[in-house]
Amino acid sequence: MTRTIKRAAVLGSGVMGSGIAAHLANVGIPTLMLDIVPRELTKDEAKKGLTLEDRVVRNRTAAQSKKALLKQKPSPITTKQSLDLIEVGNMDDDMEKLADVDWIIEVVVERLDIKKQIFANVDKYRRPGTVVSSNTSGISVEAMAEDCYEDFRKHFLGTHFFNPPRYLKLLEVIPTKDTDPKVLAFMKKFGENVLGKGVVEAKDTPNFIANRIGTYGLLVTVQKMLEGGYSVGEVDSVTGPMIGRPKSATFRTLDVVGLDTFIHVAKNVYDQVKGAEKEVFDVPQFILSMQEKGWLGAKSGQGFFWKKKDKNGSTIYELNPETLEYEDRKKLKTAATEMAKQEKGSHRKLKALVSAKGDRAGDLVWSVMKPALIYSAELTGEIADDIISIDQAMKWGFGWELGPFESWDAIGVRKSVERMQQEGETVPDWVLKLLKDGNESFYKTENGNVYYYDQGEYKQQHFNKKEINLKRVKDVNGVIKKNTGASLIDLGDGVAALEFHSQSNAIGLDIIQMVNFALEEVAKNYQGLVIGNQGKNFCVGANLGMMLMEAQDDNFFELDMVVRQFQNMALNIKYSEKPVVSALFNMTLGGGAEVSLPAAAIQASPETYMGLVEFGVGLIPGGGGTKELYLKELRNLPKGVEFDLTKVAIDVFEKVATAKVSTSAAEARENGFLNNQDAISANPDHLLHDAKEKVLALANAGYQAPKREKVPVVGDPGYAAMLLGAKSLQLSGYASDHDVKIAEKLAYVLSGGRIKEGTLIDEQVMLDLEREAFLSLIGEPKTQQRMQHMLLKGKPLRN
Repeated sequence: MTRTIKRAAVLGSGVMGSGIAAHLANVGIPTLMLDIVPRELTKDEAKKGLTLEDRVVRNRTAAQSKKALLKQKPSPITTKQSLDLIEVGNMDDDMEKLADVDWIIEVVVERLDIKKQIFANVDKYRRPGTVVSSNTSGISVEAMAEDCYEDFRKHFLGTHFFNPPRYLKLLEVIPTKDTDPKVLAFMKKFGENVLGKGVVEAKDTPNFIANRIGTYGLLVTVQKMLEGGYSVGEVDSVTGPMIGRPKSATFRTLDVVGLDTFIHVAKNVYDQVKGAEKEVFDVPQFILSMQEKGWLGAKSGQGFFWKKKDKNGSTIYELNPETLEYEDRKKLKTAATEMAKQEKGSHRKLKALVSAKGDRAGDLVWSVMKPALIYSAELTGEIADDIISIDQAMKWGFGWELGPFESWDAIGVRKSVERMQQEGETVPDWVLKLLKDGNESFYKTENGNVYYYDQGEYKQQHFNKKEINLKRVKDVNGVIKKNTGASLIDLGDGVAALEFHSQSNAIGLDIIQMVNFALEEVAKNYQGLVIGNQGKNFCVGANLGMMLMEAQDDNFFELDMVVRQFQNMALNIKYSEKPVVSALFNMTLGGGAEVSLPAAAIQASPETYMGLVEFGVGLIPGGGGTKELYLKELRNLPKGVEFDLTKVAIDVFEKVATAKVSTSAAEARENGFLNNQDAISANPDHLLHDAKEKVLALANAGYQAPKREKVPVVGDPGYAAMLLGAKSLQLSGYASDHDVKIAEKLAYVLSGGRIKEGTLIDEQVMLDLEREAFLSLIGEPKTQQRMQHMLLKGKPLRN
C-alpha cells in the first residue's frame, strides 16, 4: 500500500497547534483543528442570546485561534488563502471526523495524564492505519501510547516541530519501540519532501536533541555570566553572529522564547537527570524572580531587555541580574572581538575568539563553548545515533551556523582537547580515541563526499538526491568560468548553473558579463541554465553604492551604458535559445526580480520575498522590471476573455509605486511575479534540484525561445488615471512632491508615452522609456539623498 497524507487533524489550537495547522495548510493539506469546548459564555455571546449548546460557542476556542493567525507576526501563513484549508471544531462533537484524516497530531498541554486521555479517545475514532503523533517537547513518547491498541502503537510516534513551524526548519521525529519502521520511514520522507523540513530522528529522552543541548548551553552561559561578572548585553554582543549564532544571541533568544517556556523545558530535564547535569538545569533564582514579576520577555513587554519609549524615540535597556533593575545596554569590545570582526566566516571568527586567552571576550566564549562541546559528546548515542543528527538539530532548531561538532572542528579538536584536559575537564573516551588514532577532525571531505566519525571509523554522510550543494559540486566538477561576481558551474545532466557571489549578491557589471557568457556557453554545450545560489539571499538588487557614486560624479554616460547592458542582459535571458530557470529564495529585490522575470520559468523557495523596490530609493526599475511585470500580468489573464487594460496598468503601477514585496512565494504568485509555469519547492534544500529538473523538462518538451513581443499600452487615458492616484495621495498628505515626480515617470513608462490607448509598441520602446526615466531620476538631489540614506541606515527616506 502506498501511504499518502491528503488530510490531517490537529488536536489543540494554541500558538503551537494553530501554527502547525497553518503550516499544513501552507503546503496544501486540508486540516481539521479541534480544541476544548468553553465552559462559560463571553459577554458578547450572552448579549447575542447564545448558549453553551450553540455550535459557534462550542467551536469558539479553535475559531479564535484560526482568526488570530491573521494577526501574528511573523505571519504563520504564506497567504490568506491558506486559512480556507483549516476547518475548526471541538473535541466533544467532532472526534468522529478523525476517521476521515490520514494524520492526527496532538498539541495539547504538556501533561502525560491529559495526553493519555486524549489518545484513548482518539483510538476510538481513528481508522486503522492512520498515523498519530504528539508534538510534545519532552514528555516520554513511549509512555503516551502504552495503553492504546496495537495498531495505534504501530502508527504512533513523536513529531516535534519548532516554533514558529513555518520558519524553523527542524522536525524531530521520535519513534517508540512499537513504531512500525515503514511508518517512521514514511514520516521522515514526508516531513522532508512535503513539509519542507530538516528531519532528524531523535531518541525518546528528556527534551530530545535540540532543546536538551540548547537549554544546557543557555543555562551554562547564564552561569558563566554570573561567575565572570559580565552583563546581559555584554554576553549577547559576543554570543550571536560573532560565533555563528542568530542575532538574538543568548538573552534576546530567551526573551523571544519566553521565560515561562524556558523554565518549563529546563525543569523537564532537571526532574529526570542526576548529578552535575542536574545542577546545570537548576534555573538560577533571579530568573525565577523574573517569572514571578511577570517579566517573561517579548510576550510581556520586558524580560532581559526592556524597550522604553521616550520623546527622543526608543531606548533598549538590559537587566542587571543582581539588582533586577534595568540599566544602559553594554557591549564587549576587546582586542579579540576586533580581531574576530576582521575574519571571514563563522569558523575563523570562532577560532579567533576561543584562541584569545586572557581576553575578556575570548575567555567568555571559551567558558561557554567548552562545557557545551563536552556535553554534546557525552550525549552522542544517548539522544541520537550520530554526530550528524546533533549538529543538524542545533543548526535547524536553534539557527546555529555550526553544530557542536562542526564548531569543535573549527577551533581545532586536538588543541582544544589538550586545553580542556589541562583545565581539569574529563573528555569522553570516544573523542580521545579519535585523536589517538591520528585523526584531527569529526568531519572530512574527499572527492566531494562528506565523512563523519562514528564508533571508531569514518562513515559517508548520505544526502537526499534532491539536495544539491554547490560547494560540493564545485569540488568535484570544478568551475567552467568565474569572476568576482559570479561562477558558471556544471550541474550535470547537461544543465549549467550561474551562481552569484558578489557582496550581498548585488548585480554589477561583473555579474552582467557572466550572465551573457553563461548564455553563450549554454547555447553551445548545454540543455539549459539555472540562475541560483546558496547565499543569504538570492539577490538584493543592483549595486546601489556604485550607481550613487557614478551619479554624484555626473558620470551619466557610464550609467547609461550600465543600464543598457542590464536591459540587454535581461533580453538575452528572455530570448535565450535554451531554457533559463531562476531559482529564487529569501530576498529577491529590484534587480534580483528583474533578472528573474524574463526567465523561461521561476522555481521559488516558499520563503521568497520578491518585489520591485526601486521607488523606495527615489527611482523606478531600469532593467526591464516594470515592462516584464506588466507583460507577466497580461499573460496571466484568461485567454479569450475581455479585460480592462487600464486596470492591469494601474495594478502594476501600484505595486511598483508602493515598492510592494511579497511575504512568501505564494504571495509573489498573487502579486503577479509568478505565473502558472512557475513553481514553488516545498523544501528550500531541494530548490536547485527542482530548478534543474524544470530546465530538463522544458528542454525535453522541445523548448523554443519566445517570439519578440509587441506590448499593448494604455497611452494618455491610462497615464492620467495612474497619475490621479498619485495626486490623491499627495493631497491626503501621504505622498511628497518628489514621490509624485517619481510616480509621473513610472506612469509615463507604463502608458507607453503620450500615445493613443491600445497602441502596440515594441518592448524596446518601453525599455528606452524606463532607462530615460531612471537616468533622469538618479540625477535628482532628492533621489540621491534617498539612496544615501538607504545605504547608511538600511531604510527608506521620505523627503
